[in-house]
Amino acid sequence: MESVDSQIRRSHKTAEFANQEEAQNYSVRKSGRGIEFVRSQQFWRGISRLTALCCLLIVPSVQASADRYSKVVMTAPPTLPKSRQRLILAVLMVCSLLIWLDNTVLSILLETLADPVDGLGASPAELQWATGAYTLVFATLMFTAGALGDSFGHRNVLAVGLVIFAAASIWAAYAGDAGQLIAARAAMGVGAALIMPANFAMLLWTFTGPARATAIAISSTSTGVGMAAGPVLAGALLSNFWWGSVFLVNVPIVVVALAGIILLVPNFRSPVVRPMDPAGMLLSISGLAALTYGLIRAGQVDGWSRSDVWAPIAAGIVLLIAFVLVELRVKDPSFDPRMLAQRVFGGGNASMALLLFSVAAVTFYNAFYMQGALGYSPMKAGLANLPTAIGAVVGAPLGARLVSRWSLRPVAVPSITVAALSFGAVGFLDLHTPLVWIEILLLVQGLAVGMVMAPVTGALISSLPLERSGAGSAVTNTARQVGSVIGIAVGGTIMSIAYRGAIEPSLSDLPPAQQDSALVSAEQARHVATTVDQPALAQAADHAFIHAMHVGAVWIMLIALFGAAVLLFALSAGGKKKGPAPEPDHEEARGVEPRTAV
Repeated sequence: MESVDSQIRRSHKTAEFANQEEAQNYSVRKSGRGIEFVRSQQFWRGISRLTALCCLLIVPSVQASADRYSKVVMTAPPTLPKSRQRLILAVLMVCSLLIWLDNTVLSILLETLADPVDGLGASPAELQWATGAYTLVFATLMFTAGALGDSFGHRNVLAVGLVIFAAASIWAAYAGDAGQLIAARAAMGVGAALIMPANFAMLLWTFTGPARATAIAISSTSTGVGMAAGPVLAGALLSNFWWGSVFLVNVPIVVVALAGIILLVPNFRSPVVRPMDPAGMLLSISGLAALTYGLIRAGQVDGWSRSDVWAPIAAGIVLLIAFVLVELRVKDPSFDPRMLAQRVFGGGNASMALLLFSVAAVTFYNAFYMQGALGYSPMKAGLANLPTAIGAVVGAPLGARLVSRWSLRPVAVPSITVAALSFGAVGFLDLHTPLVWIEILLLVQGLAVGMVMAPVTGALISSLPLERSGAGSAVTNTARQVGSVIGIAVGGTIMSIAYRGAIEPSLSDLPPAQQDSALVSAEQARHVATTVDQPALAQAADHAFIHAMHVGAVWIMLIALFGAAVLLFALSAGGKKKGPAPEPDHEEARGVEPRTAV
């Protein structure tokens, strides 16, 4: 998302259009006469060209027809009327809400998808891929998508991303098996990767000075709304409709967002066009995919010594090393590995990746615990997850306020430590734990994670030189998404291996085919128990899952505590890190580049 902003700052000098209503017809480019506004192509022509580009694996292309349009020499993006700025902000918030809704509704859907009758009968490995494919594609395409906006205009990129997201949502809703669902989720990741950087870039182009910081703060509330509304919405839909309705809800949101984009949003474009870096994109995707496949495969075959486990893991590591080497040779890389060598920035990002690793794994467990082991309805499970969202929304501003009063280290390190201990406390949950204790634990988890994530993000970006903050944001966001992908893969694999070991003694009396089915997951074992009329098998499956969750919780806690130690080490070098400096007024300090909030 943030990789776009370093390019935007290069056009920081201000001016205004004589006719403000003409602003939507112009985009920015750099020529021999300075920075100019070039009348853009017809909106849908740009959409069709960019869609074709995406279908060709997002390779570089030349916009040959730009010179056919009249030019108006200007020195900065247009200043839009405040009423129109507010409407644009509302449209951008709808786009952001779409992403966060989809991130949260799937956690309520996992148990249903695993059901052989009401869902797809998906195995834990398939559910790991359904969750991870979206995040994997999202993480590896996002910094490339920012370069697309520079070339084709951020409005066009955003619109294409929304169309892809809606089409993939329809595909996911009517998927006939887990494989189709995984492919649809990967396609949704493509759409999300196009939406996020373009959304943020247009926010920066629309607002300047103090209004920009206010707009970013208001826009960030869509995150909390999505986190809170997603599980409840998913629960309500699953209680009344089939599971595909959870994906179809994205379609009307996309229609509203597209209408607002066409009517209100100018086609902002960066004056400096960056290369697409197809080699880096392919190496990062293939490396992460191979690594993730090997980690998930270990849970399927219950071992690490097989060649179909260690070979893809080794191949993934080699490809990722090649990705780093390629990026080191690029003059202006989208993902700059050199930044990770800095103690504060590199260590801070490593700790946040480990934290997101733990959050993703715990969230994966929680989905099966509430609906599977405890038997909650989707609606009850959705409501039960609200404390996590509330805690995160409250924790972010609280953490920032405490950092401004004290400093980063005494706030962030205890917060991530509390988060780690709360993950370990999942090991005390069982089949008879009162709901109130579960709610308190989820609230503590959300509050602790919110208190560390927001201030650390701002401090890491502000620790860099201003001209490197855009590239630093790309590194930060990619590291966290990668942490989430690996967390789902490793957490699910630990759960699968521990579950198999716990359930196997209870399956000796079953035929081989039913034994194999019951070994896949607790959901499959409950289905077998219903088929053969053995309630004791269903109880054994519940206890085996609880055991597996306890084992996973211990490992997750240890990984998060290691992240706390890494953060302590990183911040020990940086002294007292305050929150990011406030952005100077764009209109008053004409020669000073603004520090963009992240």
